Amino acid sequence: MSMNRQQKRMLQKQGEVDADGSPVRTRRQPQQSAPQERTSPLQFLREVRGELRKVAWPSRSETINYSIVVLFTIVVLGAIIYGLDWVFSTLILDLFEN
Repeated sequence: MSMNRQQKRMLQKQGEVDADGSPVRTRRQPQQSAPQERTSPLQFLREVRGELRKVAWPSRSETINYSIVVLFTIVVLGAIIYGLDWVFSTLILDLFEN
C-alpha cells in the first residue's frame, strides 16, 4: 500500500502500522447485532405522551403575538415582492415596446 509521510505518521500514531508501514493489526469485522424487538403501538403512544409532557408549550398570549408577527411579515414581504415585480415588469415592457 503506497502512502505519503503524513498518512504514515497518522497511522503510526493510531497504531495501525509499524515503522515500516506494514499493518500491525487486522481490521475488526462489523458485528451483527440481533434485531431489536418492535415496540407495541400502546407503548409507543405512552412514550409519545411522556415526551409531549416535557415540551415547553407557549401561552395563549405568546401564540397570538407570534401569529401577529408572522402575518405582518408575510404582508410586508408580499408587498415588497409585488412592488419589485411591478417595477421590473413595467421597465421590461417599456424597454421592448419601442
